[in-house]
This record gives sequence, structure tokens and C-alpha cells, in this order.
Amino acid sequence: MKTASLPSLRVDPELRAAAESVLKEGESLSSLMEDSLRRQIDYRRTQAEFVARGLAGLAEAQRTGVFYTTDDIQALMRRKLQKAKARKAAQQK
Repeated sequence: MKTASLPSLRVDPELRAAAESVLKEGESLSSLMEDSLRRQIDYRRTQAEFVARGLAGLAEAQRTGVFYTTDDIQALMRRKLQKAKARKAAQQK
């Protein structure tokens, strides 16, 4: 696959020095920047998917008229946790 270049990045000398100060052995500034960019892309995609699921859930609740309170959700999560702990305890016996 052919590679592409990103625009050069102009930063304050302090930011460059800070970035260079945290490089791992054998790591280049370019690889740190590429890794940071990949992580930010992944974070933003995940964030957008989270918001989309939330909006879809809101639309479904409005469509059906079925809403859940915080207490409902916490009780559900407590029951799931208790069941998971019981299963784990049973497996360890």
C-alpha cells in the first residue's frame, strides 16, 4: 500500500520538548505522533457511536413511551452483578 503524508505540524518549542521527553527507547517523534493520531481517531469514532446509540435509544423510548429511571437501571445492573458473582462462585467449587 502506498503511504501518504500529513501536513507538517508547527508547535511551540516547549511542546516539542515535552513530546521528546516522553519518547520510549527506539521510538521516534513521528511514531508518537502517528500513534496519537490513531488513538484520537479511534476515540472520536467511539464517542460518535456512543452518541448515536444514545440518540437511537432516546428515539426508541419516545416512540414506545417506555422510559427507565436511574434507579431501574441501577437495580438491573445490581441483579446482573449478583448473578455473575453467583456463577463465578459456582464455577470455583
